[in-house]
Amino acid sequence: MPLPAAEWRAEVEFERRLVHASGTLFPVPYLLGWLTWTETAAILALGVAVVGLLEFLRLVVGLDHAVYRRLTREYESDSVAGYAMYQISTAAVAVAAVPALGVPGMTPTLAVPAIWMVSLGDPVSGALGDNDATEAKRPVAWIAMFLVSLALALPFTVPAFGSGVGVAVALAGAVPAAVADGLPPIIRGVAVDDNLTIPPAAAGGMLLAVTVLG
Repeated sequence: MPLPAAEWRAEVEFERRLVHASGTLFPVPYLLGWLTWTETAAILALGVAVVGLLEFLRLVVGLDHAVYRRLTREYESDSVAGYAMYQISTAAVAVAAVPALGVPGMTPTLAVPAIWMVSLGDPVSGALGDNDATEAKRPVAWIAMFLVSLALALPFTVPAFGSGVGVAVALAGAVPAAVADGLPPIIRGVAVDDNLTIPPAAAGGMLLAVTVLG
């Protein structure tokens, strides 16, 4: 028996958020000492190639199956889906933190919380918001995203930079993450999906704070 529309949407949104949160696992092998950060970034970069192929098959070839229909939103039907933007942004932040290859001053200490802000913070704020998928999020979602992002950053920034600077660096990441998360994914036809903008906004804010205060 088919689920009522409201229950079906709630179930699908839960599944989307569960898939979203699974990206939290990417940095875990590095944190456990199983992989180097360079290897972690390489895995994420390989993921970009995979999702690029999947999106090519979906948008150009016309491949359609239950996973796409269930986990992509209506406004993504003829544009690059959020999961692909998620992979691109997290890989970009990871590569930027690769020693001797990425952005000067960018380190895994900043990259890991920036990645987790989108993998954990975004699903939490999404669950608390009652906005349409193409609308800006409500104030409670902005606040939740800020608090979750701050909580994710502090365990990394305080040990690395000390209590004063560490808190300031965490705030410098949490604020732009909340702003990027709260904006609507489509503004005048231009894609600004938060999956694409949260990690670089957070990482950039923290890097700026480290540069100025460090």
